[in-house]
Amino acid sequence: MEDFSKENKYLRARERVERIKKFYSNLTSYVIVISALAVINYLTNEWRYMWFLWAAFGWGIGIVFHAIGTFDLNPFFGRAWEERKIKELMKDEDEIKRWE
Repeated sequence: MEDFSKENKYLRARERVERIKKFYSNLTSYVIVISALAVINYLTNEWRYMWFLWAAFGWGIGIVFHAIGTFDLNPFFGRAWEERKIKELMKDEDEIKRWE
């Protein structure tokens, strides 16, 4: 039983590391692409109309939601809530089985 618990913790930690790596990869891509778009914007019209900000804003919203999911920043339905709800439902199911 102890080995299963350690293996389970390892798998969850590994999954979390993968999610964090994907987030930082996405963030790095964001910085590189938005910087390139800003340079192109400057070279084509010298900031008369900063159209690259539309892309930065749109992709930035995605980055924020990715960060919320990756770092469990959602106070309402985050991973902690999921764990509590799963334990609650498992407890309720056990109680129902006792009465059957």
